[in-house]
Order: sequence, then C-alpha cells, then structure tokens
Amino acid sequence: MNTALDAFGSDPWWIVGIKTLLVFVILVLLTLFNIWWERRVVARMQHRIGPNVHGPAGLLQSLADGVKLAFKEDLIPKAADKVVFVLAPVIVVVPAFVTFSVIPFGPETTLFGERTPLQLTDMPVAVLFVMAIASIGIYGIVLGGWSSGSTYSLLGGLRSSAQMISYEVAMGLALVAVFMYAGSMSTSEIVAAQDDLWFGLILLPSFIIYTIAMVGETNRAPFDLPEAEGELVGGFHTEYSSLKFALFFLAEYINMATVSALATTLFLGGWHPPFWIDEVWAGANEGYWPVLWFFGKVFFFIFIFIWLRGSLPRLRYDQFMAFGWKRLIPISLVWIIAVATMRVARNEGVFEDGFSGNPQFWMILIGVVLVVLLLTFLIPEKQPEVPAVVHAPRTGGFPVPPMPSGGAVRGAAAPLAFRTDHANVPTTDAGVNNG
Repeated sequence: MNTALDAFGSDPWWIVGIKTLLVFVILVLLTLFNIWWERRVVARMQHRIGPNVHGPAGLLQSLADGVKLAFKEDLIPKAADKVVFVLAPVIVVVPAFVTFSVIPFGPETTLFGERTPLQLTDMPVAVLFVMAIASIGIYGIVLGGWSSGSTYSLLGGLRSSAQMISYEVAMGLALVAVFMYAGSMSTSEIVAAQDDLWFGLILLPSFIIYTIAMVGETNRAPFDLPEAEGELVGGFHTEYSSLKFALFFLAEYINMATVSALATTLFLGGWHPPFWIDEVWAGANEGYWPVLWFFGKVFFFIFIFIWLRGSLPRLRYDQFMAFGWKRLIPISLVWIIAVATMRVARNEGVFEDGFSGNPQFWMILIGVVLVVLLLTFLIPEKQPEVPAVVHAPRTGGFPVPPMPSGGAVRGAAAPLAFRTDHANVPTTDAGVNNG
C-alpha cells in the first residue's frame, strides 16, 4: 500500500506524541546497539574478543560507558566562552534527532486502534528538509571548536566544517538524479516509486557517490580527519568531557543511522522487502514486517561503516578534499546530464520510435561506465623516481649524513657526504654549514 502525502497531518495529537517518543527511543537504543556492534565486529576483524562481560554477550557495555561519562567531572576551560561552549553540543545533537522525522519506517498500519503511516511526518520537500537540518549541526561543531579557547579544537572545527560542506555538495548532487527519476522530493513517494525496481540499480553512480559522501559527511574512518589524533589531539571536542562529550558522541552515531536510513529510503526501496520477496509472499508488505526490512537495510549500511573503519587507513587531508571536489562532483554533474537526457528521450518517445534497447538498460550501462571511471581515480599515481646525488668521498674526510634537501629519494637511504675540515658541524652535500 503506497503512502500518499494526504495521509499526513490528520493524526490525533497523542498518536503524534507516541510517534515522536518512539523515534527518540529507537535512536537512543540504536546508538547503544551500534557502539556495541562496532566494537564486536572490529574485535572479530582484529582477532580480539571485544565486550563480553556486561550483560549477555556484553550488550550492556554501551550503557556502562554512558553511565561512566555521566559521572565524570564536567570541566570548562578557563579561556572558553562558557555560553557557546555549553550550547554547541546541543546544537549538534538536536538536528540529529529531528532529521529522522521524515524517514518512513513502513506503510500505513494500525497503531493503538488508529490507522496511520509508520512515519512521523512528510512534506513535498522532505529530502531537502533533511539536508537543511543536517547542515545546522555544522554550526555546533564550529562553535564548539571556537569556544574551547584551544588552537587544536579550533583547527579541528574548521577542518570538520570544510569537510562536511565539501561532501554535502557531492551528496546533494547525487540526490538530484533520484528526484528526477522519482518525480518527487517526498520520502514516502520516493519509496513508492521503487515498488518495481530499486534506484540503487538504475542510478548506480548516484548510489556509489552518496555512499562515499555519507562516510565523509559523518567524519568516519577513513575520513575521520577532524579527529586526527596525531595532528589535532581529538579535534573539535578535545576540551569536552562528561555529558557534553557524550552528546557529541551520540550525535555522531545518530548521524550514522540517519544517512543509512536515507540511503535505504532513496536507493534500496525503503521498507519494501529485499529480493522482491513480496512477489511470492503476499504478507511481506503488511503489518510490521516492513519495519524489519527497513532496519535490516539500515544495519547493512552501518556494517559498511564499521567494515571501512576496520579495514582502511586514514587519508591525507589534501587527498580527501581533492577526491571530493575533483572527482565526485564532476562525475555527479556528468551523471545528472545523462539522467536528464534519458528522461527527455523517454518522454519524447525516442525509445518507442525504434531506438534500440530499454531506457533502464541504457541507464544501468551508463552508470556502470561512470562507476568504473570513478574507481580508476582511486588507483594511486606512480610517482617518478628522482635519482639520488652521490658525491665521491674526499681524502681526509669523515662521513656526514646529508640534509633531506640533498636530492635523495624520499624514504630511500641517503648517501653520505664527506667533510675535510674535521669540524663537528653537520653539512649538506654541497658543504654548506647548517650549524
């Protein structure tokens, strides 16, 4: 049963309250579960045990960590702007909860005797609403880094904002093709448009680009550059402790669930059953079964987050930004032009007039070509080798290691230079005194 926009706005106030409470409880419990699941999966990948003491299979470990954070001392740096310092975590965590209000968990069903869709609300521009509310969280990160009075926190906040803004551009462009193909920006109508074929297959480049961009958007490994401990200690939340730090941590994991739920809604058919099970099982789309299909797909994306964290090293910041601006965005623009051309060709009857093939076949073919082109950019370029400059030893000299600017290949063993004046001062290959 497809959910139309006119199904929203007529629920009793107590049903709206119950839905709001359910969304809040689900996100909090999902955060506790995801922390435990991430630690268990990474432990298995690294041949460790992981949490196994608190509760069955260690399921209460996340709750124990939350209690520990709550009872830690709450410190505010002397140089901090106290008002902004306290408000920043709230500005980050509130949009993380609000964005889930337009995510459809299932079709219309009966809830406490009332017929209502399993979705808090919907609107004609629901996806743009998600993007706009999610962007507000950037302000909390920047303000948290700035108000801490720490150079490390400030640099972490600026780096995080630049990263999130850059990859939001690629994410937004990846969604344009979905809007054109579905003919709507409403989440429930986009799910209904995927009743026959998921957009993740038809719009494969958009799916791949969105998947990459959502990892960069949430500051997760291998794109966790704002929290590069070797450079910025802990990033924008270096000076935070106790519940304020817990709010930042909570927002990160809720954002993981949000982008995963949005990917499920836009590309994997939302609450529709996978592998087209509904064709052989009539009840697959009835009752609360769609909720299970939906969360199964969400957990698939969260597993991808965990898998990447346990597999890939952190990128250099210049590589990461260049990949977003020079690779993802241009390919997204080319893909949007291709999708628009195919849609116009179909509306003008080009395929009906004898143009060979099916429009969906051509969409998939063009998409595969662009994905292969995108993957070729991930192959590292071979750097040209610079021949090392080796100076012949001179009579009476003793070996002195050259400076890195002496012409040797970076990472290779540097040749030895020799001095003849027996001074205890290191020199370069050219014999210039560096003392």
